[in-house]
Amino acid sequence: MSKPMQEPTFLILTALADGAQHGYGIIADVERISAGRTRLRAGTLYAALDRLQAEHLIAPDREEVVDGRLRRYYRLTEDGAAALAAEVDALRRRTEAAARRLAAFRLRGGTAPAFAGLFPRGLR
Repeated sequence: MSKPMQEPTFLILTALADGAQHGYGIIADVERISAGRTRLRAGTLYAALDRLQAEHLIAPDREEVVDGRLRRYYRLTEDGAAALAAEVDALRRRTEAAARRLAAFRLRGGTAPAFAGLFPRGLR
């Protein structure tokens, strides 16, 4: 069993699943994907990008010069897509287990909020 993926890694890979992006594009996309909950700093992002490259989860896609500055684009690799898919599956299983237990709690008279979008139909 592998350990759960850290949230910044999950969000970076998710951003790149939509196509190649440069660093600041990834930062903005991660903030959008996380509804503002995760704001990566440039130093944190570039350290993560170096690590993800070393793990063969992402690769450089292309470079361009914009306003005199080099902009490097990164893309998701097949290994990265497989790692992201495995994490999505693991998150889905954990979320479904939590939803089932919360539904059972509510049926026993618990007062947990309904979380309408969380529970699969039939567990509400």
